[in-house]
Parts: sequence; C-alpha cells; structure tokens
Amino acid sequence: MSVREKFDDELIRLQQKLIELGEFAESALSKSILALETKNIELAIEIMEDDIKADVLYEEINDFAILLIAKQQPVAIDLRRIIVAIKIATDIERIADFAVNIAKSTIRIGSEEHVKPIVHIKEMYSIMIKMLKLSLEAFNEEDIVKAKKVADMDDKVDDLYGETIMDLMKISVSMPDRLPQITQLSFTSRYLERAADHVTNIAEHVFYLVKGRQYDLNS
Repeated sequence: MSVREKFDDELIRLQQKLIELGEFAESALSKSILALETKNIELAIEIMEDDIKADVLYEEINDFAILLIAKQQPVAIDLRRIIVAIKIATDIERIADFAVNIAKSTIRIGSEEHVKPIVHIKEMYSIMIKMLKLSLEAFNEEDIVKAKKVADMDDKVDDLYGETIMDLMKISVSMPDRLPQITQLSFTSRYLERAADHVTNIAEHVFYLVKGRQYDLNS
C-alpha cells in the first residue's frame, strides 16, 4: 500500500468516527424528546449517563486528526478535510450536550402535565434531525448544494422557536403557578434552536472545505 493510499484510508477512518458521533447525537436527541413527551425520568437519566460516550468519541476524533496532521503533514484540500472534521466534531458534540440539557429539563418538569402539547418542539426536533443528516451527507459528498439546503431549513426552526416562545409567554400570564415548567419548555425550545444553528455551522464548514473560504449561512 502506497503512502497516499494509507493516508486516504486514515481519512476514511476519520470520517467514519465523525459519522458515529453524528449518529450518537441523533439518537440522544431522539431519546430526549421521547423522554420529554412521555415524562420518562429513567430515560432522561440514561441520556445523561450515556453522554460520556460522546465525549470519548469527540476526544478520539481530535486525537486522530492531530496525529494525522503530525504524521502526514497534509497540504491544501487534505489539510482542510482534517480541520473541517475537527470543527464538525465540535459542533456535533455540542448538539449531544443539548440532548443532555433537554433530559435535565424533563427531570425538572417531572410528572407534571404539560401546559400545552409539545407539537412545535417536536416539529423543531424533526427539522433539526433532517438538517443534521443532510449536513453529514454534504460533508461526505463535499456537496455545497446540500449544505445550502441545510441553511435554508434553519429558517423554519427559527420561526417555530419564535412561535413557541410567544405561546409560552402568553400561557405564563394566565398560569403563573406553572412558570417553572414554562421556563423548562422555553429552555428546551432554545436548545433545539441552538442545535439547528450548530448544524448550520456544519454546512458552513462544508462550504469552507469545498471553496476554501468562509461563508456565513446564518445571515
């Protein structure tokens, strides 16, 4: 096997680790929304305990990427691939953290009946997960068209977040005794909105990978 072939294999391994981290974050978020909807405290605790897996994967990706740079001294597009992988790993690890935050909100709400159905929260989650899948596809395929679609989808998440916060503010006026729960639902909405922003960051990293310059897709 030539030096180039070995390097290409190592780049593929790096990508595979990144996909594994992305799949973990996706699963953690799915569980967190399920726990919130069903008031499943045991599942929420499980999400918090499992977060160590995301931390370990994140460290593995960073260590592997740094080792690649040190050993291979890559240039141009190869160096960008490694740098982008590190940046994407950081965004995905933060998304996994938001799943933990939602789990904590679920525990704080407890068995209390929700002040309103979490329809908008579930819709925000659904869009954000589609964004995450598409962003990782865009990275693997170096496809800026897919990356741009991710940024466009973020607008819908922002709209839903605004609607959710307005609804919760109105409810807080008529149900001041439920303010602690309303606060936690507001936090959850914010976590999903921020998660979508981090996915948009991934799309921006894809643009950097392909074009070699930074693009602001959130503006």
